[in-house]
Amino acid sequence: MVTLSDVAKQANVSKMTVSRVINHPEQVTPELKQLVEDAIIALNYQPNSVAKALANNRTNVIKVAILEDIDTTEPYYMSLLFGVAKGLDRKGYALQLVTDRARLSVGNVADGFIVTGARSEDIPLIDSLSQPTVIFGENHNGYDFIDTDNKEGTALATAYALAKSYQSVIFIGIDVKESFEYSREAGYINTLQQHKIVPKIHRMGNHSHQSQAFVNDNWRKFARNTCFICASDRLAIGVERAIIQNGGNIPNDFAVIGFDGVFLDQVANPQLTTVKQPVQKLGELLARMLIQKIAQSGAQQGELLVSPELVKRGTTRN
Repeated sequence: MVTLSDVAKQANVSKMTVSRVINHPEQVTPELKQLVEDAIIALNYQPNSVAKALANNRTNVIKVAILEDIDTTEPYYMSLLFGVAKGLDRKGYALQLVTDRARLSVGNVADGFIVTGARSEDIPLIDSLSQPTVIFGENHNGYDFIDTDNKEGTALATAYALAKSYQSVIFIGIDVKESFEYSREAGYINTLQQHKIVPKIHRMGNHSHQSQAFVNDNWRKFARNTCFICASDRLAIGVERAIIQNGGNIPNDFAVIGFDGVFLDQVANPQLTTVKQPVQKLGELLARMLIQKIAQSGAQQGELLVSPELVKRGTTRN
């Protein structure tokens, strides 16, 4: 096993200099830093992460909190967590998953927190966290956050529906008073207003059976040549089922566009046209932002919105 002494000998510097380059690179000159880094690469030296954490008075543990109930059969959060873990691994951090609000700030102390699924009522809990924290999801409470550009996503979907000559474009939203939902509705509304079309919005719980029941109950009110733009793939699945159940033709007479693009869009029949979020990439970016925030002693990192992609499949016209 290559040791710190081996690296020092290879770089012709002291062990203390090698230690500083690894633990406190800001304390050494660029020339010394380059010498040591070249030696580390040449010898394939792997710093002891535990020793490094102790030297920096850190745990090298990041807690990832999921503050909403999740469907274990849907791999949305699995993709996100994989991305976070991948980003943390690069810097020698371990991931600890927390799903119980009461246990978020107890147990072994963490170097920082990534919080997802937070709602307005969770603000006091987030405020109580003493370590650097970043949020997955839009917010207007001053927290550093990363999210998909929700407004851009539904704007893409609405513009596509209009380009395919669907005369009626209806938005099926999630009945929550949260920033991401407001943004998704705004993308739809703004695009329709540009074409001088009156928006039509219906909100419900984020469950396919609710959107399916809504379409079934109001089937006679929906004219042919209608496109349903949904705030999630779950809602889109329910709309699709109801259209088929009532004998509607997809995509000629009725179209459906979802939002997420992680799994449900691919198992639907026909497969859903959807706004695809780069979930794994978002996880990596969250890890990168938090690690940088830790390195900068908790300095504000701001916000980052990542553009989604409209994936065109069988529930809209070609």
